[in-house]
Formats: sequence, C-alpha cells, structure tokens
Amino acid sequence: MSAARPRVPAPAGAARLSPRAPSRPTTVALLLASATAVLAVVALMLGDYPLTVPQVLTALTGTGGFESTIVLEWRLPRVTAAILFGAALAISGALFQTLTRNPLGSPDLIGFATGSYTGVIVVTVVLGTSVVTTTAGALLGGLATAVVVYLLAYRRGVQGFRLIVVGIGVTAMLHALNTWLLLRAQEEVAMGAAIWGTGSLSLTSWADVVPAVAVLLVTAPLVVWASRPLRQLELGDDAAAAHGVRVEPTRLAIIGLGILLTALVTAATGPIAFVALAAPQVARRLGAGAGIPLVPSALTGAFLLLGADLLAQYVPSQPVPVGVVTVVLGGVYLLGVLVREARRA
Repeated sequence: MSAARPRVPAPAGAARLSPRAPSRPTTVALLLASATAVLAVVALMLGDYPLTVPQVLTALTGTGGFESTIVLEWRLPRVTAAILFGAALAISGALFQTLTRNPLGSPDLIGFATGSYTGVIVVTVVLGTSVVTTTAGALLGGLATAVVVYLLAYRRGVQGFRLIVVGIGVTAMLHALNTWLLLRAQEEVAMGAAIWGTGSLSLTSWADVVPAVAVLLVTAPLVVWASRPLRQLELGDDAAAAHGVRVEPTRLAIIGLGILLTALVTAATGPIAFVALAAPQVARRLGAGAGIPLVPSALTGAFLLLGADLLAQYVPSQPVPVGVVTVVLGGVYLLGVLVREARRA
C-alpha cells in the first residue's frame, strides 16, 4: 500500500485571492434586475404595432424612424413609470413594515395612500386638475393623515400594532369621506376623480416621469441615511435609544419619507394598492434575510408593477387600470398573509 501524500498547505494569502461567491441577497438583486429588464423589453415589443427585439434595440438608439417614435414617446414612458413607481411604493412599504415590525404595515392599510387620494380629490374639486395642485394635494393629504394616525396611536411612544389598527380605522373613515366628496362634486369632476382613483399608467408621459425621477434622486440619499436607524429600530425602541438613536424624531422622519414616496406615485397615477404591502415581504423571503432589504424590495416592486401593468393591458379582452390588477393580486396575497399569521399565532 502506497503511503499517503502529505497535504501541502495553501500559500499565504491564497484565501484572500480566491474569488468569493456573491451573497444570496446580491444574487437575488441581480436576478430581479435581469428579470425586470427582460420584462421591460417585452413591454416595449407588445402593442397594436408589435416589434421585434432588434427593432426595439434599434429604436432605443433613436435611429429606428417610426419605431423610435413608438418606443421612445409612447411605450417607454409607461415602462419607466412602472419601474420607478413600483420601486418607490416598495421602498415606502419596506420603511413602514420595518417601523411597525409587522408584515401588514403598509401605506395602503395604514391609510396614508388613501389620505393622499383624499387630498387630490379636495384640490381637484376646489382648484381643478394640474400637476402642481395634484402633487401638492397628494402630499398634504398624506401628511395630514399621518399626523392624525400618529397622534391617535401615540401612547408614550408608538407601537407598530397600535399604529396599524388606528390606520385601518382612519382608512375606513377616509373612504367614506372620499365617497361623500365625489357625490357632492360636479358630475364631470366626480367621474374623472373616480376613474383616476383606480390607479392607471395608461396616460403616463415624460411630463409625469421626469419630475418623478427628480424626486427619487433627491430621496435616494435619504433612503440610504434611513437604512442605519431602521436596523436599530428593528431591535426595539430601548435598544435603538441605547445606540444613540433619537427614536421619535427618527421615526417621524422615516414616516415622512415613506409618505413622500407614496404621494409621488398617487399624484402621478392615482392610488395603486398592495405593491407596497407585498413587495417587501416577497423580497425578504427571496433574499432569506433577517430584516427587510431595501434594494431587493425596490427591484421586486418594479418587477411586480411592470408585470401587473402588462397583465392589465393584454390579459383581459379590454385594457383595465393597473390598480384593478394589483388589488386582485394583493387580495390573494393578503389572504395568504392572514392565514399564515393565524397559524403562527
């Protein structure tokens, strides 16, 4: 029997030079980004004037003639809006779910999205429709709702479960108020506001997308700043305070950031439900992380809203608002969350 060969030790520094496999969250983020890019190309191909992949790629360079007009002026604004607004809603949902430490913590359920819609209805009835008034109404309505919910939920601090319960009650009252406002408004104004309230990307143009890009560029550093205190707040208020976090001012600042992102989407497209609720939880399960990751959540939201918009355009016999599709898909998801939480309890 031959003697076993002695094991030769690895050279010093070999472990540092060996390539490291990407972490699972990084892999998930890359896969989501790739899937969203593929879905975007499909969305640019489909329509009354179908295009091939080479035609789409040529049109994106601006040298495709009539195809460039179709892609750059008609279809690309809608695709870009779906990606950006889906990411904004998902980040807003991730912020609120982290603050409340509850998978049901979402601007949809807490009432902030409904409050933004209420603000838009008020300014539409009083001042008429324009980009400035709609954006201001959505932002002020969301902020006013946040103040009411926060004050009603405050008892020596704000607990996540109490915030959600109070938010659900405020949402119900806002729905009643919205109905009353629409019934009191002029018929053409009420019809326009009701249709807009379903949430749609069909009339999205570059005039809607460019301001959204500007706002998102401004809020991106704020989201990065919020990631560190969010991780501290996940440990509880006492632990966060022990690490030097000013709990209530920080919580209020993060709530305001989430409302800004929600109001941005509501002002441009109307309220689009359940993307903010589902995307962070889907991203957390895909990434197998302990917390709610912001970047995978944003990519998941972009993929979900773009996919829902494709379903809204081509699956029914007639196109429907994307908000209708997200409500259907989100209702199924919410039912699953409630069943899972009941079994866990």
